[in-house]
Amino acid sequence: MRALLIWWLMGALAAVTACLAAPKGYVCYRAQAPIGVDGRLDDRAWQDAPWTDPFLDIEGEAKPRPRFRTRVKMLWDSKYFYIAAELEEPHVWATLTRHDSVIFHDNDFEVFIDPNGDNHEYYELEINALNTTWDLFLPRPYKDGGQARNDWEIPGMKTAVRIDGTLNNPAGTDRGWTVEIALPWKALAACAHRPAPPADGDQWRINFSRVEWLHDLVDGRYRKRPGTREDNWVWSPQGAINMHMPERWGYVQFSTARPGTASFRPDPTAPARELLHRIYYAQKEYRKKYGRWAATLQELGLDDAAELRITPDGFEAATGGLRIRQDALLSSDP
Repeated sequence: MRALLIWWLMGALAAVTACLAAPKGYVCYRAQAPIGVDGRLDDRAWQDAPWTDPFLDIEGEAKPRPRFRTRVKMLWDSKYFYIAAELEEPHVWATLTRHDSVIFHDNDFEVFIDPNGDNHEYYELEINALNTTWDLFLPRPYKDGGQARNDWEIPGMKTAVRIDGTLNNPAGTDRGWTVEIALPWKALAACAHRPAPPADGDQWRINFSRVEWLHDLVDGRYRKRPGTREDNWVWSPQGAINMHMPERWGYVQFSTARPGTASFRPDPTAPARELLHRIYYAQKEYRKKYGRWAATLQELGLDDAAELRITPDGFEAATGGLRIRQDALLSSDP
């Protein structure tokens, strides 16, 4: 039975890994001109910022391509981290008007930021076409017992939405909507555990998501189609319908170089991170089956070069100068 479990587990992990490319990377240049947050994306500074690749299905390339294009730009200066998004949408609609509503019950755009890439203490922002926002803080992912802090706010944040067409009017066909966000470094610094604003070359983990619902027209109004699930389209695929796997988020690399002249540097710790997360997920499945943590990599069917030990709280695994524990917290190996 144990051999069967290990065979199944390793096959599932291999299947997920095989269909996922490495997390995406983006060079974010320092803004060369002022940015007025009005949702129009026509400031001169934005002309210097490249677009990301178009979003893919959250599970990766193996799934169908999204029906509508979504892409993002990023810039920064001494006060703000700027994010611009362009969402192609032939029917722009939104219903939620109260701040900190569960915005993904509408079509929305979402931002996830983990400044130091340790899988804990990360930020989430959701926004709909009415410019209604939901900002929240996660001490740790939901899968590790985390609970969202909805009382967390982003003081000084600026957001704006522009509709290219009409809002909540099914009479015609729209082009879509654009979002512009300015996140104050002062707010992001609260749990960043690293300089904010960043230094030239610093990399933070980040991802973006778009929730899109199928809809019908009922009495001349948009209504979500009963019995259907939402589509989840993202910049850096997660491999599962779960945005709260920070290890799969992309990288933003901040640069003071002249726009267009810097190259993205792949994370040298990526192989160690990948192996530690394989061990982490294998341990989760092993404990679910046997009621305890595996004491050796061999019990998990792994023969990689890593250390594994049982701790009073769970386990720790270490390799390549990094360490992971049972709640997915990554840290430097002392």
